[in-house]
Amino acid sequence: MAEAAIADIYQEHIRALPVADRRALLEMIEADLPDAQVSRTRSPRHSILELHGLGKEIWEGVNAQTYIDELRDEWSERSP
Repeated sequence: MAEAAIADIYQEHIRALPVADRRALLEMIEADLPDAQVSRTRSPRHSILELHGLGKEIWEGVNAQTYIDELRDEWSERSP
């Protein structure tokens, strides 16, 4: 379909619809599109699990209990 024809359809039929109807139409069109086309327009979804292990090298060689004790000492020094 030519771009001008699409613009005409939009102007004559779709633009005049209430917002709720236009959103419903968008949902119908999106549902009708092949998944490959839809996925190109959306940003990829990520899982928080992808962050697992990120930055672990920072803690390499650090004793957890010693670190906590040092933090508590700093807090004690800052407290009135």
